[in-house]
Amino acid sequence: MELQARILNLRKQPETEIINMFELPSMWNLIISTIVFIIAAWYVHRIMDEREMPKGTTRSVLVFLIAYAVSWGAGEAADWAQEKIEGKKPASTMSTEMQQLQKATGQSQP
Repeated sequence: MELQARILNLRKQPETEIINMFELPSMWNLIISTIVFIIAAWYVHRIMDEREMPKGTTRSVLVFLIAYAVSWGAGEAADWAQEKIEGKKPASTMSTEMQQLQKATGQSQP
């Protein structure tokens, strides 16, 4: 009975916000950034052809880096817009809840 009371007490505690630096991108971010990468790479490649830049590794790396930067910006804009529309995603508190549950049951933490 005491264990159930402790578990119920844990659920009543306010959730703390956990900031996750390495968060997976949203589906919109992946879709939009992929499309933008293809378009940007084609466009930059075409511009370099018009300016008669010699083909080679340096040019290919430059096309990749420019297309990457543009697609990353488009993906971040998609995430920003989604956050403005839907609001912030709730932070995952699974790890803190698990630690509290282990404390309540008297189990050692790894």
